[in-house]
Amino acid sequence: MINYREILRLDSLGINHAQIAMGVGCTRQSVITVLKKAKEKGIRYSEVREMSDKEISAAVRDGGMKRLQFKMPNYELVHKELRKSGVTLSLLWIEYCEECRRSGDMAYQLTQFKKYYAEYARKTNAVMHIERKPGESLEVDWAGGSVGITNADTGEMMDAYIFVSALSYSGYAYVEAFWTMTGEDWIQAHVNAYDFYGGVTRILIPDNLKTGIDRNTKVETVVNKAYQEMSEHYGTAVIPARIKSPNDKPGTEGAVKLAKMWILAALRNRQFFSLIELNNAIRGKLDEYNVREFQKIEGSRKSRYLEEKEFLLPLPKYHFELSEWKLVKVARDYHVKCGEKYYSVPYEYIGRQVNLRTTRNIVEIFYDGLRVCSHIKELSGKKYVTEPSHMPENHQKHGEWNADRFREWAKRIGPETFAVIQFLLTSTKIEEQSYKTCNALLHLSGKYSRDRLEAACKRVLEFSPRPSYKAVESVLKSGAEPAQEKKAGKDGVAIQYGFLRGANYYANGGDGDAE
Repeated sequence: MINYREILRLDSLGINHAQIAMGVGCTRQSVITVLKKAKEKGIRYSEVREMSDKEISAAVRDGGMKRLQFKMPNYELVHKELRKSGVTLSLLWIEYCEECRRSGDMAYQLTQFKKYYAEYARKTNAVMHIERKPGESLEVDWAGGSVGITNADTGEMMDAYIFVSALSYSGYAYVEAFWTMTGEDWIQAHVNAYDFYGGVTRILIPDNLKTGIDRNTKVETVVNKAYQEMSEHYGTAVIPARIKSPNDKPGTEGAVKLAKMWILAALRNRQFFSLIELNNAIRGKLDEYNVREFQKIEGSRKSRYLEEKEFLLPLPKYHFELSEWKLVKVARDYHVKCGEKYYSVPYEYIGRQVNLRTTRNIVEIFYDGLRVCSHIKELSGKKYVTEPSHMPENHQKHGEWNADRFREWAKRIGPETFAVIQFLLTSTKIEEQSYKTCNALLHLSGKYSRDRLEAACKRVLEFSPRPSYKAVESVLKSGAEPAQEKKAGKDGVAIQYGFLRGANYYANGGDGDAE
């Protein structure tokens, strides 16, 4: 199935057709067809990003907006400017966009800008020197192997793993050690790297690690949900390297080798007692590595990075908050399970598969790409988190039930009734599971009177240590609730049947007799 949303998003970032096809997992011709239809109908990602996946695909296939008119760049001037030192097509496209903004004209995306320049160059026999574009891509990987850290208390050696990233244009590297190579540390490594660079590249090139890429074949690329969310937060496109194709990410391949040579090898004889100590040592060697002069060209990685920095996309206002995604089914009670808690979903989604997203503080539920509800994560002992508006109308009244309400109601009837209610509330794993039974039992006072219910509860407590609704109802139906005189025990409860537990026992929550 074609991912129209992701194709439009990547195109808005200026990614070319071939790279979009790799990132989305479809053919290049499919990408061209989708973008052509979107262009014909005046559809832009910024205008449809809040729509659902189905709405976007329908708009591209069937809908449409007013056709837009674009201003053709002056490619003769573009070609002259390209001859100047440090001038790139990306820079000229930015200036062209600014010019269009001032004149009120529509600007072509970077891919069209480059395409029309290539056509101009062929017609005029112009020659353009192609090299890696500044600010275009960041290559990331784990270095392989590990570094030992000594536990100061036990002397045990623990392994730390090395994350390496490098800007493709300048080769400017970032290296950091982590305790694990799990998805959480993988994402955090990217966040720290972007902070280190002070900006974001348009393309992110990882290896095919399971922490980032679920599947990468000739016909399909599936990015891990959390990794995809991170890329959208930073406005970058994840285009993984082809399997067994190190040339797709020469920056990190070289950075990994040099990191091992200039950083890890230089620290091989040092002993570290904490991850912080190791990372401080790595940072010192990293600074030396980045300012080393190139052997074949002028400058260093840092000097080229300073040229490249202005082409990086700005960092978002807030750091990315790591989230966990899970596909779950909405239960018949319109709740989904998250850890040991249950969170409500609008009842219309009962039986449907939804995406559950959890962060440190928030639980969100998505259906068809759109968020349908959210909850603040429950940190207390409460098992169920229910929003009344999510209930069917006939359930909303029941949503007002709670244990304190049942206890107060039972106290007004009498101590024996309170003892039975107290037992019912504590007899289930999840307190809410007993609410229906408590409500039914207390409503017997309306059918049979409060005095008869109190007497029936007393009768049941005399012969059973586990009072139930059915037992109380049976006594009321048979009229057997009037208590008969029997030998009294310690707390005045009859001991004819050998049970000493009475209302005082259950009033204390089953911990013993009240004083």
